[in-house]
Amino acid sequence: MLLPMLLVNMSTLELFLGIIVTRSMTGFARQERQTEQGDLTWELRSVNHRYLETSLRLEERFRPLEMKMKKLFSARLGRGKIDASLRYKLPEHQQSSLHIDQTLAQSVISHCDELAKHTAHPAPIEMLKVMQWPGVLQAESLDQDALNKSVMTALENAIDALIVTRETEGAALQQMIEQRCTEINNIAIDVRVRMPEIMQQQRERLAGRVAEMQVNLDPERLEQEMVMLAQKSDVAEELDRLQSHIVEVQNVLQRDEPTGRRLDFLMQELNREANTLGSKSINTETTRHSVDLKVLIEQMREQIQNIE
Repeated sequence: MLLPMLLVNMSTLELFLGIIVTRSMTGFARQERQTEQGDLTWELRSVNHRYLETSLRLEERFRPLEMKMKKLFSARLGRGKIDASLRYKLPEHQQSSLHIDQTLAQSVISHCDELAKHTAHPAPIEMLKVMQWPGVLQAESLDQDALNKSVMTALENAIDALIVTRETEGAALQQMIEQRCTEINNIAIDVRVRMPEIMQQQRERLAGRVAEMQVNLDPERLEQEMVMLAQKSDVAEELDRLQSHIVEVQNVLQRDEPTGRRLDFLMQELNREANTLGSKSINTETTRHSVDLKVLIEQMREQIQNIE
């Protein structure tokens, strides 16, 4: 019995309504926020990765928020390598009211002079680099709590935007995978329908060879040989499992959770059945079908590496 397979073609409207839940691990988002404490710009880049790995580039004043930020990423994303950078610009009225921490600046210079004694040709100290040392150049005191709150709010919005881009690309990946599933199912149906005809051709071929050899072979023995050949080339179970795995791929794609690892496992199972189908092939047509299956499965596997 043929196993049914329900194929879903998602529309733009369905994507807008949030029905598609498949996410790619590739995406980009940019979020800008203007506050009384200054201008904030988040940029998030995401690529495929076995686990969730988050790399943050922050100014020192925002380092105390690092763990809170990573927990936010963990709560919203399942997998992917995330590069997140935050750029901060002081308010205009404070950019002209900077002052130097003389004690820290002198300490930096003194340490540079001390290190210079250990080299024959020390490079001159660049004051601009001294000013760039964290904490040397300071602005008027800001409401850091309000600034931190704005930073986290902007990050939440940036993650929302990143998820949208990942879901948009995920929808395209899902469509491609479903198309390949349809092609695989069609191949399985074609092989199943053609098997009786293929077996009859093998029977006629074997009988013809016996006649050419002018061997008086007992009809019962010929039938036994055909039964053995049929058993060795029987691919009904492989086709059942192949179509069953395709149905499972369709089901997994509809889950509202990270599905990449499960899909990757199913690709291994599909490939195993395609290999068995090829090893049991008794004519060029089924061999070609086996090769076609492997090509389609490999195409899916490559794209699944990008699914969360």
